[in-house]
Amino acid sequence: MTSFTEENYLKIIYKLSAETDADISTNAVAELTQTKAASVSDMLRKLSEKNLVNYQKYQGVRLTEAGEQVALKVIRKHRLWEVFLVEKLGFNWDEVHDIAEQLEHIDSEELVEKLDEFLGFPKFDPHGDPIPDPNGRMPKLTYQNLSEVKQGERVLMMGVSEHSSAFLQYVAKLGISLGSELYILEINDFDKSLSVQIAQANPQFMSHEVAKNLLVKGVK
Repeated sequence: MTSFTEENYLKIIYKLSAETDADISTNAVAELTQTKAASVSDMLRKLSEKNLVNYQKYQGVRLTEAGEQVALKVIRKHRLWEVFLVEKLGFNWDEVHDIAEQLEHIDSEELVEKLDEFLGFPKFDPHGDPIPDPNGRMPKLTYQNLSEVKQGERVLMMGVSEHSSAFLQYVAKLGISLGSELYILEINDFDKSLSVQIAQANPQFMSHEVAKNLLVKGVK
């Protein structure tokens, strides 16, 4: 059995591990959990005792296979609940993260599988993130950041890598949603800001910071 706090730690380590092949530092975990490094070290020792992480003081931490499976189960529940909240209860995509954070800790595999079936076995959550399957397999995506797209290219909006309410509200204000077609009209050499046409609407200015958090794929 794992506690809410333990599951949150495993989920955060999984997220950080997806960004690097190196061991994850205690400070990196502390930053995302908004916890003191000493408290993080204590939790990592507890997770190590449960064989959920490999942890060496001053060297970093990695998930064990068992820890990764726990993390993926939590992520699966979180993303399924987000689909439910948006599609069935009418929440906006910027309103569901905190609620799903609470629901993801419900410990009932039967409920999760019934929820999956009720939703029609969705493959992605409302932010475009893939939903792990019941066996804990995470689909591999080959999207790129909009900031990497060249001037004159046309792409489809597939997801976001930033999930804060403020960011999601801003993206929606720009008129961008999943599946939106984006055409890169101009890239500013000075700060890499962009002029982007969204579908058939008037061009919109977009900062490099926003562009690097939008995930896209080329239009065939």
